[in-house]
Amino acid sequence: MNLDEKLNKLVMRRDELTQLMSGQHGNNPEEFVRLSMEYAELAPVVECIEELRKLQNEIADLGGIVADQSADSEMRTLAEEEMLQSRSRLPTIENRLNILLLPKDAADEKNAILEVRAGTGGEEAALFAADLFRMYQRYSEGQGWKFQAMQLSDTGIGGLKEGIAEISGKGVFARLKYESGVHRVQRIPDTESGGRIHTSAATVAVMPEAEEVDVAIEDKDIRVDTYRSQGAGGQHVNTTDSAVRITHLPTGIVVSQQDEKSQHKNRAKAMKVLRTRVYEAERAALAEERAATRKNQVGTGDRSERIRTYNFPQGRVTDHRIGLTLHKLDRIIEGDALDEVIDALTAEDQAALLAELSQR
Repeated sequence: MNLDEKLNKLVMRRDELTQLMSGQHGNNPEEFVRLSMEYAELAPVVECIEELRKLQNEIADLGGIVADQSADSEMRTLAEEEMLQSRSRLPTIENRLNILLLPKDAADEKNAILEVRAGTGGEEAALFAADLFRMYQRYSEGQGWKFQAMQLSDTGIGGLKEGIAEISGKGVFARLKYESGVHRVQRIPDTESGGRIHTSAATVAVMPEAEEVDVAIEDKDIRVDTYRSQGAGGQHVNTTDSAVRITHLPTGIVVSQQDEKSQHKNRAKAMKVLRTRVYEAERAALAEERAATRKNQVGTGDRSERIRTYNFPQGRVTDHRIGLTLHKLDRIIEGDALDEVIDALTAEDQAALLAELSQR
């Protein structure tokens, strides 16, 4: 099937979906939702196809006027100018269509589980982890997403040893998937009297939230332990064994949850995180295979990979994967300008994918 046939097929499917939703299928709520989701995904692609074809027809019509020797010379000159302008717009639309036609990551539209952990650097690393956790919370709120903290292990003085959150909304994973890795900070701690710059780090993991249909975890594959919840400094949060630790026996993945007073709620939260981690492990194994043939990949999602440095004295943020430096640290850490980094990473990844497809 050549490209033109593929584009025709997409336009025909859009028209077919329109008829199905207005016909008998529209009376079935579940079927209507399924059709609507497919239509919503297809509509921008078809709109771009129609825009491209309209422009191509315009260029062809103008070309006919230019080539017509019997036409008025002034009209031919105007047609030539318009044709040049139309041709200059062509590459932009073609590139946009190529990006829309790229294979979609099945997880892009999923919600995400965010995990932020303090790395090397002691208390300063924990303070930085707290800064990052708040950055993603503010960014999520700015996107209209729901940000729900699932587990927080703080240091008692503003730092965060570990923070886990569920982020739900449209296209969450697609936007945040490039954030996984080691984030490094360079700044002068409040406790540093000599004004020396300290370097510390925190690790970030962003995983697509798995549904039960994505990964099945059977009871025989898990071991559940209960214990008494404890807070910062070792004090008891409550006097019942409500905390839950679940071990996935086939992979050795362990998830603990103690934020809720109810053992049932802690178990439900722990299972959600466990399912997501198992799903991510499966995705990571597949990604590793693909990465072997894709050298220009923007990050591997590996949590041990240093991806970004936040230099406070110079007010800059550098993403090492694409060599991007922005002197907007304050706005990025507030979540306001994080989009600029994410947009650049997305564009780089799309360019790499397009280059890979063109070589096949």
